Amino acid sequence: MLQPKYARESLTTMTEMVLPNDTNTLNNLMGGRLLHWMDICAAIAAQKHSNRIVVTASVDNVSFSEPIKLGNIVTMQAKVTRGFNSSMEVNIEVWAEDIPAGTRVSTNRAFYTFVAVDQNGRPIEVPPVIPETEQEQQLFESALRRRQLRLVLAGRMKPQEAKELRALFGVVDGE
Repeated sequence: MLQPKYARESLTTMTEMVLPNDTNTLNNLMGGRLLHWMDICAAIAAQKHSNRIVVTASVDNVSFSEPIKLGNIVTMQAKVTRGFNSSMEVNIEVWAEDIPAGTRVSTNRAFYTFVAVDQNGRPIEVPPVIPETEQEQQLFESALRRRQLRLVLAGRMKPQEAKELRALFGVVDGE
């Protein structure tokens, strides 16, 4: 087993300015561009945690709650919430800031899953995460349920095998 690492050690902050080439015809940031930036930020956090090359395995439900306008400053913060065998869950939050107007708004949040790989592209063990804050503890504890849901939805786990997820819905073994 690898030496555990604190969640804070993977904290990654990335900032971008929305330029004309990043926008759609309404002068809003294109969703694909934002997903690209989020993937980079989350991957850096996963690399910091694992000290390995990482590949994106999945992205959970990214919803766009607020448009991000041309000229806005986009700040993304990512942190590893839990390490499993070779995979890691990364939580990422996004804010848009209009500096001249003095406003900052939360626009997006998502969970990314990365797999650490060796030089031949094969999955390799990642360190466990040590959560310290209350928020880190909550994200750590709920990560197993999110992982099981991802695996069930991908057809890689049978619903009856997802014990943590079943317990969330009050389903006990034998039902």
